[in-house]
Amino acid sequence: MKHSFLRINTLSAVLLAMTAQVMAQEPTPPYLDDNQPIEVRVEDALSRMTLKEKIAIIHAQSKFSSPGCPRLGIPELWMSDGPHGVRMEFVWDNWDHADWTNDSCTAYPALTCLAATFNPELAFKYGNAIGQEARYREKDVILGPGVNIYRTPLSGRNFEYMGEDPYLSSRMVAPYVKGMQQNGVAACLKHFALNNQEKDRDKINVEVSDRALYEIYLPAFKAGVQEGGVWTVMGSYNKFRGQYCSHNDLLINQILKKDWGFDGVMMTDWGSAHDTDEAARNGLDLEMGSWTNGLTWGLSSAYDDYYLAQPFLKKIESGELPESLLDEKVRRVLRLTFRTSMNRNRPYGCKLTPEHAEIARKIAEEGIVLLKNENHFFPIEKGRYQKIAVIGENAVKQLSLGGGSSELKPQKEISPLEGMIEKYGKEHILFTLGYASGEPNYSNELPSGLDADSLVQEALKVAREADVVLFFGGLNKNFQQDCEGDDRRSMDLPFGQNELIEKIIQVNPNTGVILISGNAVSMPWLSQIDGLMQSWYLGSQAGTATANIICGEANPSGKLPFSIPVKLEDNSAHYFGAESYPGVNGTQYYKDDILVGYRWHDTKKIDPLFPFGYGLSYTTFQYGKARTDKKTYRADESVKISFTLKNTGDTPGAETVQVYMSQKKPSVLRPVKELKGFKKVFLQAGEEQVVEIEIPVRSFAFYDEQTADWKLENDSYSLHVASSSKAIQATAKIQVKN
Repeated sequence: MKHSFLRINTLSAVLLAMTAQVMAQEPTPPYLDDNQPIEVRVEDALSRMTLKEKIAIIHAQSKFSSPGCPRLGIPELWMSDGPHGVRMEFVWDNWDHADWTNDSCTAYPALTCLAATFNPELAFKYGNAIGQEARYREKDVILGPGVNIYRTPLSGRNFEYMGEDPYLSSRMVAPYVKGMQQNGVAACLKHFALNNQEKDRDKINVEVSDRALYEIYLPAFKAGVQEGGVWTVMGSYNKFRGQYCSHNDLLINQILKKDWGFDGVMMTDWGSAHDTDEAARNGLDLEMGSWTNGLTWGLSSAYDDYYLAQPFLKKIESGELPESLLDEKVRRVLRLTFRTSMNRNRPYGCKLTPEHAEIARKIAEEGIVLLKNENHFFPIEKGRYQKIAVIGENAVKQLSLGGGSSELKPQKEISPLEGMIEKYGKEHILFTLGYASGEPNYSNELPSGLDADSLVQEALKVAREADVVLFFGGLNKNFQQDCEGDDRRSMDLPFGQNELIEKIIQVNPNTGVILISGNAVSMPWLSQIDGLMQSWYLGSQAGTATANIICGEANPSGKLPFSIPVKLEDNSAHYFGAESYPGVNGTQYYKDDILVGYRWHDTKKIDPLFPFGYGLSYTTFQYGKARTDKKTYRADESVKISFTLKNTGDTPGAETVQVYMSQKKPSVLRPVKELKGFKKVFLQAGEEQVVEIEIPVRSFAFYDEQTADWKLENDSYSLHVASSSKAIQATAKIQVKN
């Protein structure tokens, strides 16, 4: 037996050697050769694929993967939801969590918080950190970031987006994409386009002017494509001008691919495809999640029945549709594959590192917005009070859960209460819920099971005993709050919070409020409190960041990425009634047109409660006179505007300086001012710095519907240096002459 074993092994070794010699003599196919240009590899792989293999590669094989081409050694593409972290694993063919023990992640702050930092450097670090965790988890595509415009404070998905201003969103999305994709993981820009509400999202038809489309709703997508170089784009559920956005000829064929030169994959949201012919002709490349609403239901194992599966194959075989349409889709999927799953040079990635926790904390700290601080309510230094009451469910609720597809499974989520106890000591903290919601749910509101009156009475008892009260309220990611699938029902705080705050103030006037949300809320109690912070869904380091800001170890520097109206009717989408939001008979008309957010408030002279770009600090800043490098400019030049900024307080801090443009005599309606530049400046106490911001003159143009092109008029323009959209600190005037 011993000798037979040796003979078998010797024979095996000979056969292996012969196989290796034969393989060494055969040239490597171009599509497998890393040294070949990607386009050469794409065409070579395409030429080797059968018709059925080409059909298979453009649609899903499971909830989160597409099959590749096994015969040619082309691997699967694996996707995961984002955009705030890498989502937990699911079983192959339904929406049940797989219950793995190794699929936890770092939960990063929601994109509203990232936008509130006004810090593109943090956006790059954010994207890179998620890319590293995605790569470690062997994901090829992260389904984010989202850049739809904050049009109404009721939209359930606003927390996933970057606010109301297209310029801010554009400047933040490009570095996020670059940071992620340097790891060989594709970012997926979503939801293209006009997904500005969740109510009736799968059937609402949006009618909007070309000018509003190009000036307000498309710029961030364009920046993600042309500046960020994004590799995938996801279509939205809604219709635009009667055609579903995931196979919309104007949006995809004409704008995205032709005008912007996008060479990546246009994919569906889960269940957003509706027709084989439109999908084939109108630019859809990869179909995911059909026969499902993306959340709670689906038809099992329906992958061959997808619109771009057997129905598409039959139309090609019958001659109804040309195979060239299929080939173009396959080229794009192959190009994505060579950039991701077949990119042998991409890094291995890492997850849950101290660096990731530090990035999450830094973004959270820089994003928290101090809205009101009378009588130096904040910071609450250690030792200032013996008894600090922490009241409110959001002090303990795990806010990385819920919200729809952005749910996460963080290894650890430090709650605000934990952060406060760590900072001040358990003996100084009194806690009670005050109010309670149910567990996160995507389709209905679940009761908490707790008695609301008992919670209120206990909250008042705790408030009376305390030296100061910090109320942690706001929204959460439950159904009809900040949650995918539907919108909020009003701007009011849920679960009786407004009434509770009023009662707490009556028994302890020394009360401050920390609102945690992704949307604006009504604040009928605002005049009765001295301290107010707008916080966000801050992720893994929520408690540490929040406590650092409250105690003064970190100085707040966030600025609002959206306007907070006094009442809902002051918002542009709601001012015009149901036709403008949420729509009538399946269609809505964007009657606010280009006047969204602060553009609306400024132009219509409707004061907001808090304006876009607003945020206080624990220090003070002084702006100097604004100057430009010259007075007259051509279209191909850039304005360099400069001014001094001084930290006049005794605390280091950061100020986001903003530059808005106004045109003196436009030939069309223009907003009173539009954001065209910003810079976050960090200054030590007493430090003064000359700040310079460069702004391309071409960015002053408006979209001319008569010529279907951008138009820059010879005119006088004012550049306003400001600390918010309502607080102009200095102005410089220039002329544009072509």
